[in-house]
Amino acid sequence: MNIESYTSTNEAEISTTTNMDESLKPKQEKDRTVGSIAYAFMWIGDGINLGNMTLGASLFVAGAATLNIFQTFLAAVIAIGIISTIFALNDRLGYRTGIPYVVQLRMSFGIKGSVISSLLRGIPAIVWYGFQSWIGATALNEIAKIVTGGSFNSIAVCFVVLQVVQIVLSLYGFHAIKWVESLASIVIMLALVYVFGVLLNSHSQVIVDKWVHAKGTWGLPFFAFIMVFLGNYAAIFLSAADYSRELKTGMSNKKRGALYFLPIFIAYGFVLAIGAMLAAATGIANPVKAFAIIVDNSYITVFVSAFIVMGAIAVNMVANIIPPTYVVQLLTKMKYKPAVVVTGLLALCSFPWVLVQDSSAKGLNTFILIYSAFLGPIVAIILIEYYLLRKQKVNVAELYKEDGQFAGFNPSAILAMLIGAGAAFIEVELAWIIGFVVSGISYLLLMKYAFKDSKFRKGTIFENDGTGNGNKQIS
Repeated sequence: MNIESYTSTNEAEISTTTNMDESLKPKQEKDRTVGSIAYAFMWIGDGINLGNMTLGASLFVAGAATLNIFQTFLAAVIAIGIISTIFALNDRLGYRTGIPYVVQLRMSFGIKGSVISSLLRGIPAIVWYGFQSWIGATALNEIAKIVTGGSFNSIAVCFVVLQVVQIVLSLYGFHAIKWVESLASIVIMLALVYVFGVLLNSHSQVIVDKWVHAKGTWGLPFFAFIMVFLGNYAAIFLSAADYSRELKTGMSNKKRGALYFLPIFIAYGFVLAIGAMLAAATGIANPVKAFAIIVDNSYITVFVSAFIVMGAIAVNMVANIIPPTYVVQLLTKMKYKPAVVVTGLLALCSFPWVLVQDSSAKGLNTFILIYSAFLGPIVAIILIEYYLLRKQKVNVAELYKEDGQFAGFNPSAILAMLIGAGAAFIEVELAWIIGFVVSGISYLLLMKYAFKDSKFRKGTIFENDGTGNGNKQIS
């Protein structure tokens, strides 16, 4: 059964069993407007951001490289490979059926249980939203200082202004995202190529001394940086359905996988490298302030800072606005536009200036590792549920029934998530992978051997009631 016939057949049934806003119901084929090129540019725009650049800068502590250049790129390639694989696996249900992440969670956590796991996705996104806006506001402040001859100097005011602009843009949903990302990904990449050239021409020796010739380490810090690079995308690929449900139909799984790997590899790798080079040359972890030192020209500083502002808006439009907005809608029953405004206001209160200071990005790394301890378990649970337990067969209409099979919460999912997160905190530097593995195994065992009378067992490989209600093919 294809997507169009599924949604047209079951639209009336879903409408009568849920009071959700229309934006959370299955996205019909005719409403999907994002093509493959726009989708690729969307992930390039997401990857070219100051958060990723700050992660590159975090390789340097007090001017010393934790990893050398080879280790940095090896860690990044490993992380990007894992990111793309999880993306390609987790986007499939949203792509086939048009449901968002907050509804996908009901399949394994239940309607009430999905509230907890939704918050664990929404809260990090709001913090990232505030952080990216603060970095963008720092760049906007640099522009204002130059334009006003130094008479204006207030990052806080710029922060509020930028947040208002982003709220207005995000009111238009993915229609605004398409053109913002396509424009931003091209012009920002060109600006960064210029900065890359400046670094190579003017600061190559100090970069070589501090990064290329650095001994680096193959111990725990190497694997910890893989987890940090991976953790930076952990919240995004967890809610892959929020993006794939907007993608035009007819694309194979392999093609969609390439639409994740190639853009992320190009953008993420390039930006990480520039971040590391900036920190090596200046000793400053905040890329915006490092730019002002490297590019000692007021006109060029305005030019580059403008692109930094665009980059902050671009990544927020993709990764940090839509998912938490859906969470706000789920919890409050708001319409999409009011929920967008609430999300933007919450980001104002995220205290992003605490995460990255001029001398250190340690706060950002710690934040990523902590929330990864919870996101690794969640993605393991939903992948095992969909691929191993239900064999990619789900009755989507049942997910929207407030008193149906998925009402309440699934104790196996909650316990497995807590077990995985608890294990992750034993070695927080490897939080994501430990939580992912431990939680996945725990969930499989709990679903097979515990809570045998649970209604969540209906339709799994362990038990099928023969009616097809829990095991309906939807693609």
